[in-house]
Amino acid sequence: MKLALALGAVLFPLAAQADMDLVTQRYTCDRGVEIPVSYVRAEDSSVVVLTVEGRQIALYQDVASSGARYAWPSDGAGYVWLTKGAEAMLFWKEGGTETLLLTCAEQT
Repeated sequence: MKLALALGAVLFPLAAQADMDLVTQRYTCDRGVEIPVSYVRAEDSSVVVLTVEGRQIALYQDVASSGARYAWPSDGAGYVWLTKGAEAMLFWKEGGTETLLLTCAEQT
């Protein structure tokens, strides 16, 4: 129940925008790990919801030098999802250091 409320709070501001796009994708990662992902794209902001270790994680689009970067907007610890083309990487960010957890590719 708490998860549904948290996701609702994240996605509700985007739902008010008429020009919103929802795209779902599955990624196959190292060691056979699969990550289902939902991208919610709106005119002013975008969110990704991915399932990691049985938990749904919502991340906001962040500044990226190339591709797309999603992270939780805080200075604390959390996941970072980077995509470029059909490839993606999942990092754990803590104390300013990002540690690569998985390298992934879109399932076709």
